[in-house]
Amino acid sequence: MNRRDFSKAVAGATLSTTALALQSLAAPSISAGGDSAGPAPFKISVMLWTVFQKLPFAQRLEKVREAGYRAVELVGEYAEWSEEDFRQANRKRRELGITIDTTAGLKPRLADPRAREAFLADVRNELIIMEKIECPALIILAGNVIPDLSAQAQHDSCVEGLKRAAELLEGKGVTLLLENIDLEENPQYYLWSVPEAFKIIEEVNHPQVKFLYDFYHAQISGGNLIAHLQKHVDKVGLVHIADVPGRHEPGTGEINYVNIYKTLAELKYSRYVTMEFFPTGNPVKALAAAREEALRAAQA
Repeated sequence: MNRRDFSKAVAGATLSTTALALQSLAAPSISAGGDSAGPAPFKISVMLWTVFQKLPFAQRLEKVREAGYRAVELVGEYAEWSEEDFRQANRKRRELGITIDTTAGLKPRLADPRAREAFLADVRNELIIMEKIECPALIILAGNVIPDLSAQAQHDSCVEGLKRAAELLEGKGVTLLLENIDLEENPQYYLWSVPEAFKIIEEVNHPQVKFLYDFYHAQISGGNLIAHLQKHVDKVGLVHIADVPGRHEPGTGEINYVNIYKTLAELKYSRYVTMEFFPTGNPVKALAAAREEALRAAQA
């Protein structure tokens, strides 16, 4: 998906004139609403980059709502939005009752200490945008291996960078989410190890810095998904869902998501569970089925 083309699509979206009249034009404050998922302890969301890619932004939100979701995650789709684009997008999601629960898109350079100030400047700028779209969480990526630095130096850079970034969150209801990426997707990526990611979060030791536990990346990077979850659930701020291989919906591959959902419920995990898969069939039906399966398993 070309993110710049995706960002521009919002301008052409058709919005409800009734909703336009009812909504305030004031810039929103950051909040963390969304799909409470009924009796399940966790909330359920959709990572928007994987679905409805050719539709304007507003229509994509409509499709997500049709599938039964009340929250979405973005990857910087707003990079070229005007102030009017922001107002239109906010009006549409409010009309549909949709929360933007997480965003991403910062340049991945946490592991490079020489890029520290540029990284912090990116976080400062992103916090301004997050307030506009009422988004309470930001995904952070370590970046590729720095050839002339030791592994320990890059580990330490991740810790120190997150500590410094956490200082910027004073008075803001924002969580930073550190994500690992598997080496099949990016053979040059530094932070592929789930145990190391949890170690970094432990060393940062800040309540607003958590791990994004992406089960797709984690399965490829070593598995042992439930054991890691049981040991470190207090450090998990978000989970992403897709099956292996292919990044398709649960049930198409080797991950037992029913057991994972049950474990999340048993551990009283109360944050977001986000579908980040490429549907093999009708996207609305696939998303609806994935949501229903997660709820059934959590309530079993």
